[in-house]
Amino acid sequence: MSSIQNAHAIGMAPAPSGERAVSAPLLLLLATTAGLSVAALYYSQPMLGVLGPDMQADSRVVGLVPTLTQLGYALGILLLAPLGDRFDRRRIIVVKSVALLLALLLSGLAPGMGALLAASLAVGLAATVAQDVVPAAATLAPAAQRGRTVGTVMTGLLLGILLSRVVSGFVAQQWGWRTVYVAAAVAIALLTVAVWRGLPRFAPTTRLGYGALIGSMVALWRQHPALRRAAWAQGLLAVGFSAFWSTLAVMLHSQFHLGTAAAGSFGLAGAAGALAAPLAGRLADRRGPEVVARYGASLAAVSFAAMALAPLLPAPAQIALIVASAVGFDFGFQATLVSHQTIVYGIEPAARSRLNALLFTGMFIGMSAGAALGSLALAQWGWMGVVALATAGSLAGLGARLVGRQG
Repeated sequence: MSSIQNAHAIGMAPAPSGERAVSAPLLLLLATTAGLSVAALYYSQPMLGVLGPDMQADSRVVGLVPTLTQLGYALGILLLAPLGDRFDRRRIIVVKSVALLLALLLSGLAPGMGALLAASLAVGLAATVAQDVVPAAATLAPAAQRGRTVGTVMTGLLLGILLSRVVSGFVAQQWGWRTVYVAAAVAIALLTVAVWRGLPRFAPTTRLGYGALIGSMVALWRQHPALRRAAWAQGLLAVGFSAFWSTLAVMLHSQFHLGTAAAGSFGLAGAAGALAAPLAGRLADRRGPEVVARYGASLAAVSFAAMALAPLLPAPAQIALIVASAVGFDFGFQATLVSHQTIVYGIEPAARSRLNALLFTGMFIGMSAGAALGSLALAQWGWMGVVALATAGSLAGLGARLVGRQG
């Protein structure tokens, strides 16, 4: 019996699988949707300094805005992203996009901190639409071009992360923090219309109820060592990635007396690395994702370790070294993530949304740990402590890939 016949026999419908390459307009739509939706997680970070006084809230309360947004995203990945295997992904993407624009609008119009905090949690939950878009792209792409397609969509996602802070900081400075949220809501509204008209329908791949669907993720984790290895490796790489970006602004201010605008501009350096992600996808298609994952982790480790040379250089050269390192490790991180997604999506096509949720849960656990450990390292041992932490995390991620290469 074929895999499609097997799927029907157990009450499942096969997901659409592309025999032709995804068209350029559809690929652009998917990448834009991923980027704009995930950008919503980071708009608040550069605006906290002006948002607090305007809302008459102290720093501890204002700090809950990004915290609740990230918490909502983590919960959404674990509890909502698996629904892509149970329902039409197109419908889920549209519904979440509508919820995201409403949450952003509520954030921009919030009369007080209570409403803003509730809206921040809702933004995080709804922004998980990005985690529905990437499996959709993997499903639409032919197997021989899956790495390239996923890499392009992930470029849009990472650009959304890296550029959101730059854009929100500039807009908030010029027109106020509420304008950022309202403008983002308008952008998501336009995007929702484009998704509704341009994205094809997807057949569900399982008839499991919600409880069984979530429970099946435990079985998937236990059953597939390649999934566990990918999640561990990406989570360890995320420790260094997050430690760097969460402490960079403080370091630049204390050591080089640079302001928030300069710190935000470093996102452009990271974006330069992200633009090379389609190359990583093509290499994964040609050389195999396992090879590219090891190369990416190695590049991240070398890029972080290179920053240890900074104290030997004059100040302008130190800044140049940090910029070059940011380009290098962002590309290494992105190349490894695209490779891990290619590996994971090939494990069990009918469970791509759940597999994606498990991979990204591991990554965001690493992100959270990296932010906490990075702040501790900076306070205890200075910037070289952060560099050491990031290098060690990348080497540990490489080690996770080298153990059991057959995965």
